[in-house]
Amino acid sequence: MLVVDDNKVIRQLIRVNLELEGFEVVTAADGAEALDIVEQVRPDAVTLDVVMPRLDGLRTAARLRNEPRTSGLPLVIVSACTQYEVESGLEVGVDAFLAKPFEPAELVALVRQLVEQGREGPEGRQAESQRREQAAEGSTKAKVKGQGQGQGVSKTQAKERAQR
Repeated sequence: MLVVDDNKVIRQLIRVNLELEGFEVVTAADGAEALDIVEQVRPDAVTLDVVMPRLDGLRTAARLRNEPRTSGLPLVIVSACTQYEVESGLEVGVDAFLAKPFEPAELVALVRQLVEQGREGPEGRQAESQRREQAAEGSTKAKVKGQGQGQGVSKTQAKERAQR
């Protein structure tokens, strides 16, 4: 598991919560460092903040998706989840979104789902993605924390909420 955030406190919060649930976690302070780490370590999934120095989370996600070795790596944006972030994240192939502030249990559950889904391989993720888009209302694979509601929603619902 790779956690990427320029805020040391948030990076440690995510790391500790995932480690308490049995994940092995490596951290990076920005996208450039994350790309270097991905070359050395094969993480099961990556959480990305969006606004970071040197290389932001969206451009990092795009680069990971464009590399054959990392194209199927589950990616989670953990940020404010603005309309721009959601739309741009969907364009580059981000798997899930979690709005800050978030509940640690929600983060752990989302990461666990994506890691398990990732073990099915790219074909399983692609099939699941298609099912998720067709049945957006019932999806829990990709989430955005509801604004003030604390509930997970699908990518489609996230995009609709961001446009409001």
